[in-house]
Amino acid sequence: MSQRLKLSMLATGFAIAAATIATAARADEGMWTFDQFPAERMRAAYGWAPDQAWFDHVRGAAVRINGCSASFVSTGGLILTNHHCAIACLQQLSSADNDLVAHGFNALAASDERRCPGQQAEVVSAITDVTARINAAIGTATGAALVRARDAEMEKLEGPECADHAKYRCQVVTLYGGGQYKLYRYRRYTDVRLVWAPEFQAAFFGGDPDNFNFPRYALDASFLRAYEDGRPAVIASPLTWSARAPVADEITFVAGNPGSTSRQLTDAQRDFQRQMRLPLSLILMSELRGRIIAAMAGNAERTREGADLLFGIENSFKAQMGQFGALNDSEFAAMLRASEADLRARAANDAALGDPWADIGRADAAYRQFYLDYRFLEAGAGQGSDLYGYARTLVRAAAEREKPSAERLPGYADADLPRTERRVLEEVPIYPWLEELNLGFWLSKTREYLTADSADVRALLGNESPEGLAARLISGTRLGDPAYRRQLWEGGAAAIAASDDPLIVLVRNNDARGRALRARFEAEYEGPVVAAQSRLAAARFAAYGASNYPDATFTLRLSYGRVAGWNERGRDVPFATHMGGTFDRATGNVPFDLASGFAANRARINPDVVYDFTTTNDIIGGNSGSPVIDRSGAVIGAAFDGNIHSLGGNFGYDGRVNRTVVVSTMAIQHALEVIYPAPRIVAELNPQPRRGRR
Repeated sequence: MSQRLKLSMLATGFAIAAATIATAARADEGMWTFDQFPAERMRAAYGWAPDQAWFDHVRGAAVRINGCSASFVSTGGLILTNHHCAIACLQQLSSADNDLVAHGFNALAASDERRCPGQQAEVVSAITDVTARINAAIGTATGAALVRARDAEMEKLEGPECADHAKYRCQVVTLYGGGQYKLYRYRRYTDVRLVWAPEFQAAFFGGDPDNFNFPRYALDASFLRAYEDGRPAVIASPLTWSARAPVADEITFVAGNPGSTSRQLTDAQRDFQRQMRLPLSLILMSELRGRIIAAMAGNAERTREGADLLFGIENSFKAQMGQFGALNDSEFAAMLRASEADLRARAANDAALGDPWADIGRADAAYRQFYLDYRFLEAGAGQGSDLYGYARTLVRAAAEREKPSAERLPGYADADLPRTERRVLEEVPIYPWLEELNLGFWLSKTREYLTADSADVRALLGNESPEGLAARLISGTRLGDPAYRRQLWEGGAAAIAASDDPLIVLVRNNDARGRALRARFEAEYEGPVVAAQSRLAAARFAAYGASNYPDATFTLRLSYGRVAGWNERGRDVPFATHMGGTFDRATGNVPFDLASGFAANRARINPDVVYDFTTTNDIIGGNSGSPVIDRSGAVIGAAFDGNIHSLGGNFGYDGRVNRTVVVSTMAIQHALEVIYPAPRIVAELNPQPRRGRR
């Protein structure tokens, strides 16, 4: 199926749904916070809803890891997530002689479990509404002063609640664009180890052609483990493992951390996405993808080292193409405008509201004037280069730590510093060729879009070419050495000022411009938009009540739905695939070549085991690895993808065709027993009940 046809189908699906968008949440729509779950609405639709004990149990087992979601599935800290959520760890632990991405990993004994550099696991332990306190701190402030007052109060709230930074983290989360603020308290585990992962070809069978499609035949699962004080963490109430087949129409829940949605944007903000952000992002990703593929060609080691980055770019490109296609569908766009008109009409008599749409429109117009500068010199500076990221963090940390905590940039307040320090000092593999490619690409695109006549470009490049400067910086820097990074971190401002490391010098000489653009962004865009969105949130609550859920913010949410397929142009798409179908789909050619474990064990694999299945749950990127939970609170799968219709889910949800794609626990356990035997994990997932005395 061509990409053009896929996007046409996507737009058609959203046009069907558009007539009912934007008043109240419909059917299974919604990524709900645990403290505002619409139990009565669910009970009306399904005849049943969870009680508080169910919510508390699931919340305590839901895990957030780097960029993904997961869940505790044993009292010994065992974590279920996706393979693609563990692939960074697999790659960091790999070598030319032992490619864990390609061949998988299986810790046959506890001592074989290997620590994932930089990985951490977090579990929400409490949620507190702090809206009144944040609003009181903001008062009548506007623009950059509003942002500073808000951030300072957030820092005051986050610090005292989590004094033990080694075990706890606190985060004030902005909901409804500033209509609500919630303080999330997390139990943190910073020692997370790799336990089990299948071969890459088993996890991503079908490759990019099957990505965001269904039927799927992918074993996109892995297991990690949280450790505390050198021993497996003790988890009081993990999810129960249920290695059974899903049943058509049964209730399902997804507990995870959806990354970001934009369903409450105004029409002006959607225009910005359609006209500026998405086109630029797609162009850049497309060219970077080509450069990486060319650099890998004929080089097995580079192919291994760049595989994770290439996978991420291709996945993001496809997702954003879907968003772009949805926003360019005229019927879908018209219905979104009608949604905005409906809210305007309902709020017309509210004199205190003012005109937040006009305020956002003016802020948007101002942002367009400096968006490219902000994108290349601040928000996306050095994008893709880990070494540049180290340099900027070290330079900024040295300067920010000399200020009172409440006046620092985000990420540098006292409550955030332990996490920032750990990220900078963690020992992870650095690939110089990839660093040079990424840095050169950023410098080249900065010159292209800001022009060679820009004073900012001249300050960056001097008389050098982008590629030549990148080669000199990467070959000359010492920032690949964790010991040197520690020396600069601990040495503070004096060490940074004295450093002659070329990357440190580059950032040090250009950081003032990035900071100035950040200040302009806060004054001309972020501040006015936060104030306007706060008023819009009040208007939505008044108009639509509790059916109004917040946009995703990579914080814990719960969605409900059911196991179901859908109808595609008059053809029913079944909700499940079976493991035997893998062999029918295999062609022997990439990406439909069989993983070696499947080929070697074909006679032992039960073809009737349910492999992947679909549900109506409303999810988005960041939900990868989320447990799919049944009514009893048992996990029956791990969400790993959406179908093609879900690509526009950033802006809207259509319950008729939007589907979550899940790898079943039945398939995962069968793989643990037959394909990649891990009897230790099987026993841990299925503990035998203790026998009482006679």
